[in-house]
Amino acid sequence: MRDAFVERLMELAAADPRIMLLTGDLGFGVLVDPTPDGTKPRYAERFPRQYLNVGVAEQNMTGIATGLAMEGRIVFTYSIANFPTLRCLEQVRNDAAYHGANVKVVAIGGGFSYGALGISHHATEDLSIMRSLPDVTVVSPGDVWETQEATSALVETPGTCYLRLDKSVAPPTHADGERFELGRARLIRDGHDLTLIATGGILGEALVAAEDLAMRGIECRVLSMHTIKPFDAEAVVSAARETGGIITIEEHTIHGGLGSAVAEACLDAAALPGAFSRIGLRAGFSSVVGSQQYLRSVYRMDAPAIVRQAETLLGRAT
Repeated sequence: MRDAFVERLMELAAADPRIMLLTGDLGFGVLVDPTPDGTKPRYAERFPRQYLNVGVAEQNMTGIATGLAMEGRIVFTYSIANFPTLRCLEQVRNDAAYHGANVKVVAIGGGFSYGALGISHHATEDLSIMRSLPDVTVVSPGDVWETQEATSALVETPGTCYLRLDKSVAPPTHADGERFELGRARLIRDGHDLTLIATGGILGEALVAAEDLAMRGIECRVLSMHTIKPFDAEAVVSAARETGGIITIEEHTIHGGLGSAVAEACLDAAALPGAFSRIGLRAGFSSVVGSQQYLRSVYRMDAPAIVRQAETLLGRAT
């Protein structure tokens, strides 16, 4: 996702000199360092007047970004997910969001992407936090195409936005001629028994689970909820009314994130699903250390866990 984001941002920056990228002293492999063959210039070389490394000072980065945005720039800030959300929350809220500044907070390493570095680098509360801020658009793409299209869409979206990028990525899911729209969930697969609603790269686990469940006679609708705010309540209500139940899947705490947004949408519309379950981080902090895939298994967020939960909801557990 990171590479796809930078590639699309370079295309956009070439066409719009208002676009700037600020980094908190990271991302050199895709922003600065030469490519292995030396034939493709990186972002910093191509756009030296549209790039700034502010150092390991993420709060300052957010303040600078807000100032630049107030002067007419479209500013992307770039850091590991826990830093631009938790460390910079006051600056995002009071500086950027409150003033409606065109600051696009880009977080790499959502969820357990940096699993081996421990809880300090696990981003498992960011969607809840950013979703709670007024007037902030929150986007969590699931595959490369969604990442690229979301990047373009955020340039056209006024105000402060949050783009959560993942180390993992679902396989290509878009159809030829498909149009990406912020705030509109994507139907990846249809079915009537259950609906699996996923956000971020863990969409790949939902798709694997849906294939497995189909072999067991359970047909699942799969929705990619790439935008957490504004939220596609219509797609959720349709799923509640047209399928046997809903399972939400997020590499994130179950408190305040995708699962909470889905539950709220159902209750607001008086559309109670036949069954409902949230797959995500449930108890305490993610204190285990390991690879992203390992942590998904430990915290029961991987495809086998989704299959077990689906069978349990439908009363077909084996």
